[in-house]
Amino acid sequence: MPSLETNGSNGQSAFQFYNVIDGKLRTSKDNHQVIDPRTEEPLWDAPIASSKDLDDAVEAANRAFKTWRKSTVAERQKAVHDVANVILDNLDILTEVQMRETGKSRFMSKADVERAAWHFEYYKTVTLEDEVQYEDDTVRIIATHAPIGVLGAISPWNFPLILSTVKIVSALATGNCCIIKPSPFTPYSLLKFCELSQSVLPPGVFQAVNGGADLGEQMTLHPGIHHISFTGTIAVGQRILRNCASTLKKVILELAGNNACIVCDDVDLDKVVPQVTMGALFHAGQVCVASKRIYVHESLYDRFLEKLIEESKKFVVDDEESIAFAPLSNRPNYERAVGILEDCKKNGYKIVTGGEIKPTKKGFWLPPTIVAKPPEDSLIVREEQFAPIVPVMSWSSEDDVISRANLDNAGLGASVYTPDLDRAQRIARQLESGTVWINQFERPHHAGYFAGWKLSGFGGELGKQGLLHYCHTQTLQIAK
Repeated sequence: MPSLETNGSNGQSAFQFYNVIDGKLRTSKDNHQVIDPRTEEPLWDAPIASSKDLDDAVEAANRAFKTWRKSTVAERQKAVHDVANVILDNLDILTEVQMRETGKSRFMSKADVERAAWHFEYYKTVTLEDEVQYEDDTVRIIATHAPIGVLGAISPWNFPLILSTVKIVSALATGNCCIIKPSPFTPYSLLKFCELSQSVLPPGVFQAVNGGADLGEQMTLHPGIHHISFTGTIAVGQRILRNCASTLKKVILELAGNNACIVCDDVDLDKVVPQVTMGALFHAGQVCVASKRIYVHESLYDRFLEKLIEESKKFVVDDEESIAFAPLSNRPNYERAVGILEDCKKNGYKIVTGGEIKPTKKGFWLPPTIVAKPPEDSLIVREEQFAPIVPVMSWSSEDDVISRANLDNAGLGASVYTPDLDRAQRIARQLESGTVWINQFERPHHAGYFAGWKLSGFGGELGKQGLLHYCHTQTLQIAK
């Protein structure tokens, strides 16, 4: 296992970071530093890629694509397996770097890095095969799947490795090349991961360029990039979709998830409340599919709320090894969360626990905060909080709660709790959401297709079906 001072693959310092272009490490005359969310101290220099850096990466990717697209399934499966091993061989380095940039505990960061490796291991055995769609005495029709070209992947800051490796492995496993742009709030772990991966991949197949929104804008408009995968806000996703229309790029967007959690009147509260709490407060609510709005049947509401308050107290705000809680990952998200909290106070909503601002001297911390029965048109219900501020409402009619759950920005995920599985599926199938979790808190699974509906997304990823969004489907009609 390499030490934390150097990378085992090339002897570079683990805490020096580079853009990775055509298999080589590239510095920049311009750098920026990320603020540690726990201490508010600056971290390391991260190089800012120039327009020329991007052009060079695009040129290298298109050159590499000419060969990579012809690689066999077996060759690509070996490559993604080798990348998984690179992740695991550098587990300590990647854990440390991601922990510092996101504010997660070591336990949480290590789990993220391991999950990133699982994505590569999963696609080592999952691939798209040719499919006979129709056959008669005159014709045989086959669907085959061809790579699109160069992917521009624009990554989020809440799970930099997990959510980025979905994009990277989906591209590589289908014969595409990938240029990834990390979030400027969390550039380090992805730049380091890309650097380490060069030891097992051909030059130009996987590259990384670091920068802000302007660099992302250039990627979406660049004629040498053929498809874009983005995870982030609705407003940015809409802009990306407009930009990509100019060159008819393929687009995958995972956007806001103002997800509803519905608790029925027949649940065992001792079992369900801890699950709902984890679903709402894990990583301080900074999870795309977290329970952002909790709807509890009126017959259980008071008891549920009492237990939820007690359970939320287990999510300490200053424990370095907390398995589930963390500070807000950056100042803009912290200030946005504070604004939501202040709106609740200004409007006199009932805050039953939490609600303090800046409970510690350093770091972007907010305590678990529960707001009882705010109105449906309130900011905290209408907009995704992405923070540990949770509204809890009551319901009595299934039709009513389903209608309230189905907001336009709530098409990413939802959860339903009831031991009656027929009832659970009846409710779930009426929820306008790409994924519904039944009797479990919300976490995407690498084998399950994941896509947002309505304002929550465009296209999808994960599972075997997700690979279709990284390919052209070509139809071969063969005369007999």
